[in-house]
Amino acid sequence: MSDRPVQEQDLRALEIRVEELIRVCAHLKDENKTLRAELEQLSAERDQLMRNHAAARVRVESLIERMKVIEAAS
Repeated sequence: MSDRPVQEQDLRALEIRVEELIRVCAHLKDENKTLRAELEQLSAERDQLMRNHAAARVRVESLIERMKVIEAAS
């Protein structure tokens, strides 16, 4: 029965490795959750910036048109 201690050592090593993998998976799950939340926030910020940019473009184009009208009237 000299195989028995080796089997127990192998099982213990496997148990330790499985526990380590469980910890790594839990960490990655938390990190993924955090990254998804950050991505959602950044996407919302990007969308707001794009709306602001579009609104600013409309205002600038309107000002340019008004300046052209004023210049033409002079």
